[in-house]
Amino acid sequence: MKNFIQTALIFLLVLSNCFAQQEKGIIGYDNWLNSWTEFKPSQSEYGEPTQILSGKISKDTKLLKRDVYLLVGDVFVTDSATLTIEPGTKILGDFDSKASLTISKGSKLIAKGTQTDPIVFTSSRGSKKAGDWGGIFILGDAPLNTYGQLASLNYGLKPSSTEHIAYGGNNTESDSGELKYVRIEFAGKRTKRFGYYNALTLAGIGNKTVVENVMVSYCAGNSFNILGGSVILEKLVSYRSKSNDYEFNFGTQCQLINSLAIRSPYVSSANGSRCMVVKSYDNKEESDTSKRQTFVNAENLTLVNVSDNIKSDIQVGLVQEAIFIGADTSFAINKSVISGFYPAVILDDEIKLNNQNLEKIQFTKTYFNNCKGNIYRKGYTNNDDLESWYGSRAFNNLYAKGSDKETFIAASDTRNPDFRLQVNRIIASNDFIDDDDDD
Repeated sequence: MKNFIQTALIFLLVLSNCFAQQEKGIIGYDNWLNSWTEFKPSQSEYGEPTQILSGKISKDTKLLKRDVYLLVGDVFVTDSATLTIEPGTKILGDFDSKASLTISKGSKLIAKGTQTDPIVFTSSRGSKKAGDWGGIFILGDAPLNTYGQLASLNYGLKPSSTEHIAYGGNNTESDSGELKYVRIEFAGKRTKRFGYYNALTLAGIGNKTVVENVMVSYCAGNSFNILGGSVILEKLVSYRSKSNDYEFNFGTQCQLINSLAIRSPYVSSANGSRCMVVKSYDNKEESDTSKRQTFVNAENLTLVNVSDNIKSDIQVGLVQEAIFIGADTSFAINKSVISGFYPAVILDDEIKLNNQNLEKIQFTKTYFNNCKGNIYRKGYTNNDDLESWYGSRAFNNLYAKGSDKETFIAASDTRNPDFRLQVNRIIASNDFIDDDDDD
C-alpha cells in the first residue's frame, strides 16, 4: 500500500499540470478540484431519508437541501416538467429497487450545486458498493446517426409510456437543463438482459445543456455514457469505474475539456475497461452513413492508471489501453497526459491506415508516459508506422519511459500554485487513496 500511495502522489502531480509550460493535462488557476470532490465516498454519512421520490414527476418540482431523498424504483420526469435540486441536496438511490432517475425528452434537470455545497447522488446502503443503484438518464432531441430520428433506451426501464425513454431529433441546440457541482456515487446496477447501467447517460443532448464539474466514483458501469447529441463537457472526474470512464456512440458531436479519469488495474469489469471508448455504432447496419458520425474533440485531459507495480500488472493482464477508437469516427486529443497503460491507444482493425483516416484521428502535444506501447492497431504486432507517424515533430507528442521520480520532478515545476496546494492537501489527508480494493 505504501508503493500505491507513492505512485498516486506522483500521478496526482502529473495530472495537476505536468510540464506546465505546455499546459498538458488538467489545468486551472481556480483550483477547480477543491471542496466539491470526494475520493472516499464510502465514509460519508447523510442520515435517514425524510422524503421519497418514486413513479412519475409530471409537474415542476423542487428538491430542498433540508431533506434527504430516497429514490425508489424507476423515476421519470415527464410532460416537459423541470426537476430543480437545491445546492447541498442529498439523493439516495434505493438498493432494494435498484433505483434510477430518467429525465424524459422535453423535460429538464436543474441540478446546480456549488463548489462548497455540491449535490450528491449516492447509495442508500450503509456499506456502499459499486452497482448499488441504477443511475441518471437525461434524454434530449438532438440528432443521432441511426436510421430515423428516434431511439429508445434499452436498459429494462419500466416507464408508463415508451415516449418517456425515447430520445433523438434534429435540435442540436436543445436544452435539457444544467448539472454543475454534482457527484454520482456507487451507481451502475447490473441487469441480466441489458448489462450494467451507467452513472450518467446523456442521450441526444443538445449544446445548450450545461454539464460541468460532475464527478462519478465507484460505478459498476460506465461513468459517463454519451449517445448522439451535441454536447460540451467540462471539468469532469471519473474515479475507479469498473467499466469505461467516458464512452461515446451513435454520432455524438462532443467536446470533452479539462477532465480527469483515474483508473485502478484492480477494479475492472470482466470485459476490461478503458478511459475512453469512441464508437459510431454497435452494429454498422444500424448506422445511417449519410449522417454525421461520432466526433470527439478532447483537450487538457489527464488519463491515469494508478498501479502498485505497473510492469507486473501488465504482465498478468490487468492493464489495457487507455483509449479505444472505433471505425468511422473522428477523434482529436490535444495537450493531454496518458500515463500507465498497455498500450496508450488502440485503433480498431477496421480502420485502414491512409491519409484520409489518419487526418480524422489526431494526437497533438500529448504526453505518453510509462505506457507499454503508445498507439497501436488492434490485432497487429508491428505498429512502427503508427508510432513513427504520431511521434513526428509535426504533432509535438512526447513518448517517455522515465521513472516516476523523473515525472515527479518535471511536474513540480508547475505554474499553477493553487493546484499544487490542492494536491498537497489531498496527499496529506490521504483523501485520494481509498484502501478498499475489494469492491
